[in-house]
Amino acid sequence: MDSAAIDRFEASRGRLASLAYRLLGSAADAEDTVQDTFLRWQAADRERVEVPEAWLTKVLTNLCLDRLRSAQARHERAAGAWLPEPLLEGDPMLDPADTFEQRESVSLAVLTLMERLSPVERAVYVLREAFSYSHAEIAGILDITESASQQHVHRARVRVTAERRRGGETDPAAARRVVEEFLAAAASGRTERLVALLTDDVTAVSDGAGLARRLLRYTTRERVASFVRAGFKPTAAKRRLAGGSPAFHIALVNGSPAVLAVVEDRVVGAVAFEVSDGRVTSLHGIAAVDRLARLGEAWRRHEPDAPVIDAW
Repeated sequence: MDSAAIDRFEASRGRLASLAYRLLGSAADAEDTVQDTFLRWQAADRERVEVPEAWLTKVLTNLCLDRLRSAQARHERAAGAWLPEPLLEGDPMLDPADTFEQRESVSLAVLTLMERLSPVERAVYVLREAFSYSHAEIAGILDITESASQQHVHRARVRVTAERRRGGETDPAAARRVVEEFLAAAASGRTERLVALLTDDVTAVSDGAGLARRLLRYTTRERVASFVRAGFKPTAAKRRLAGGSPAFHIALVNGSPAVLAVVEDRVVGAVAFEVSDGRVTSLHGIAAVDRLARLGEAWRRHEPDAPVIDAW
């Protein structure tokens, strides 16, 4: 392959990776799919490709759809054991992030909700909401009609917005203050304060420190508060599992404030919060090692703020 063809692909690599991450919810799978797209580009009759960006987008999107339709992906969704891979603020896979819709499309809450969409609905929703493709362009990418694209995006919007139960974008500084207060209440055992900081329809999802075969789900303020209080209560067993006594930092993960448990320079757990009108609407707890790999690498290159809790 000549250098011009490689340069043309590399110019699209970041956008392709961001698209694949939104479609698959996994940075590792996104990187693999981008590489598969490069191999297709390498083998293609590039003289016949009129618009390389459109060609690459079509190939990558359909490779992602193949992954979403695979037996393994169907099994994970059916087993209820899947959570998206969290990414630290500044990760290029979170781009584009110019609009509220683009930022929301990579929130852990929306990535989780998109698992309830069919693969085609998910692709249409992402292409339209996050990348502003026209219905004519989406029809060409997915080999469907424009009217089908319109119907798919309408159904996807209805399903996602019906589950969101929140208003517009929250000020990051205000959201961080809520999370700081929430963490202080959890660490001190003030369950009544935890309850007061939760919305009536709050939800919490956890991978059970990476040990559970199915996701742990909690609803109602009292149950979520009890789950959080138990999770943040230090024990010798938890320290052994973490490999030491973690410090707790607050950082932005997928555009939302999150509490990161860090032992030395290793991120051993992340709890991401959705905040609206001064209260927590949802929590996503992730501690599976494979889901924290990219975030952990970014953290080691990051200059963190002082920990909110020095030692646990």
